[in-house]
Amino acid sequence: MTPVQPPATAGGSDTLKTQPPKPKSKSILGKLSPALARIVTAAVLLPILIASIIFPALSLLFVLLTVVAMIVALVEFWLLARKQQIRADAAAGLLSAAALCTVFYFTEPGRLPDLLMIQLILILLTIGSLVAAMLRGAPFDRMITAAGVTVLGVMYIVLLGGHMIALRVGFAPQLSKHLLSFFFLVIMGADAAAYYGGRAFGKHKLAPTISPGKTWEGAVAGMLASLLLAMAAHYWFFPELPTKLALPLAAVMNVVSVIGDLTESALKRSAGVKDTATILPGHGGVLDRIDSLLFNAPVIYYFARSYFKF
Repeated sequence: MTPVQPPATAGGSDTLKTQPPKPKSKSILGKLSPALARIVTAAVLLPILIASIIFPALSLLFVLLTVVAMIVALVEFWLLARKQQIRADAAAGLLSAAALCTVFYFTEPGRLPDLLMIQLILILLTIGSLVAAMLRGAPFDRMITAAGVTVLGVMYIVLLGGHMIALRVGFAPQLSKHLLSFFFLVIMGADAAAYYGGRAFGKHKLAPTISPGKTWEGAVAGMLASLLLAMAAHYWFFPELPTKLALPLAAVMNVVSVIGDLTESALKRSAGVKDTATILPGHGGVLDRIDSLLFNAPVIYYFARSYFKF
């Protein structure tokens, strides 16, 4: 019996040729330069953030934006760990994150008994992470790192960043608006000045083994911008904060911002990636965008608590 031959293709060949996949077309933002995409992204998101700060009726919107940003950043942090074969316990981490956000929203985290509530949450998180890693079973040689990544992610992102929630709801509406406006104006303005100043004038590397793109010239531009913006904030909308305090506070926040940025860069370098994600064109991931805010949130919160509330 003669075997049936497969039908020939239209081109006369007896074998089907696999067509190469068509390259995906880039989005409009993907076609822009990183610097321009950075501006476009900020132009879209900043009005929403500003409105949530200025209008008291939108305080819940600010809280929601902060919570979403922290959760996304937390997931990005855990994905960095996964690149190193370390698996965090998402259930324990997210439950603890939700509990911390609740504390920051309804209480004053710097005072008793609220401080004890935060302490209790972190204790339960530590125990729960260790138990979850134990129940997961082999390989047990990753148990310490798995539990450590779970706890560190929550403490790094939610424990620090949650102070922004307390800053929004824990003070009088007018004072809260001024504090948050000063906070974002100084940090984001300094960050933009450091970025564009470094691109224009940067020659001397700030920390080449951690973040090759950062320069001393950019750092100086960022510091100058933070001081100028702090002075402008005093005369523009925040006369309650005297310049003798506004300028040192801005300088400290700028240094803390650089440290927070370099710390997050070191985390990315340990995972072998440039950005934590690509969700924000021109900025990378959410964690890339809020790293300096996380380190500074407790700074301005406890300053405000000590200066404006005795």
